[in-house]
Amino acid sequence: MPRRVALFFVWALIALSLAATPSAAGQSTPPASGQGNTGDQAKNNDQGKTDPQSQSQSKDAQSKADQSKPAAESNVFVLKQPEMPAQPQMAPQLRAVDLESRKKLENSTRIHLIQLLDAEFVRVRKFFPLGDKSLVIDAQGRVTPSDTSLFQQLQAKGAAAKVGDKVQITNVVFHDKSIILEINGGPKRKTKWYQHITVGVGGSGGGVTPINGDEQQATGAGFSLQFNKEIPEMTLDDLKKLLSPVLDFSMKTAAEVYTETLPPKVREAIKKHEVLVGMNREMVLAAKDRPPAKNREKDENGKEYEDWIYGAAPQDVIFVRFIGDEVTMVKVSKVGQPLIVKTEKEVDVKDGVATLAALKSANSPEEKAQHPEEPQPTRKPTLRREGEEPETPALGTGQTQTPSRREDPQWGTGGGPPQDQQPQLPKRPPE
Repeated sequence: MPRRVALFFVWALIALSLAATPSAAGQSTPPASGQGNTGDQAKNNDQGKTDPQSQSQSKDAQSKADQSKPAAESNVFVLKQPEMPAQPQMAPQLRAVDLESRKKLENSTRIHLIQLLDAEFVRVRKFFPLGDKSLVIDAQGRVTPSDTSLFQQLQAKGAAAKVGDKVQITNVVFHDKSIILEINGGPKRKTKWYQHITVGVGGSGGGVTPINGDEQQATGAGFSLQFNKEIPEMTLDDLKKLLSPVLDFSMKTAAEVYTETLPPKVREAIKKHEVLVGMNREMVLAAKDRPPAKNREKDENGKEYEDWIYGAAPQDVIFVRFIGDEVTMVKVSKVGQPLIVKTEKEVDVKDGVATLAALKSANSPEEKAQHPEEPQPTRKPTLRREGEEPETPALGTGQTQTPSRREDPQWGTGGGPPQDQQPQLPKRPPE
């Protein structure tokens, strides 16, 4: 009996081992080292990786697995980073290295450029992150950082301006080897004067908090134009060309928009940089810019006037005299020519509207429409030609002169002629 029990347990163990063998045989076991089927298995694995059919089967299996997922996962939205729009690269119209042979920028030119650029509206060709001032135009005309970097900063900080936006130049600063420009208020946070004051007792101080507790954040951005040497002498057109990789100056300036509202003769004078008697200060600035020198005095009647002087001897000199806001006299002194003095009013400015003071030199229909001709007195219709006199028959040819039409009676005379014109009848002799 015990022997039978022992044989039963042996057969039970053998059955369990045989039942476990197929599942173990189905598992892939790495081949032992030195076996000959190792290369064949690696080859089969490489074919499985590069086989298009196996790849398509794996994609189908993956799509089936995605479809088998719960419907709730299909409502999940995946946020993707916005892509940077394509933008054309603008080559510089002028580089800073092309101006290195010129002399150093004069102080008067610097002030003149600031006056012309300040508050002008332009369009941008680059992305400007809010509060950023890292954009630089180097001496070779190259712009850094890249467009991709600027776009990423714009997504993180916000946009002061995007490509093509209209912006305003709010500040221009000249340094030794660079020019700093700010748009839409600049990259710095605006603070009040009292926010920079500290008060304290015994050497310890503290900041003064704002009255309203609100601090205005930065509203714009800035960039710089770099030079290898000192800033050279340049014109406004040269500076616009240097800034062309970043700013587009093709828009009309405020001076151009104002000039278009003036009469044709005044526009032509401004285009030729001439001053007409009767212009105001704004028109003179549009024609000649700001004067290098001014002189204020009083005439013999004690009336104050101001002279704007353009040029210096021995070159041409122009004196423009203002009384109030109106040009009353223009003196032009050219080398080798007699002095020209103009005092007759040519432009009449009333309530900011400019019209021509005289129509003698008006040749365009636009000027004639502004100054219509005075109505001529009407004439009675007649069949006679111009200059033809009425025919009067000569006396003594058997024709009698046609009596003239009787004049209308005067009021209060009873319908008859006046007493001094009534015919005198001969007196009747006494009987």
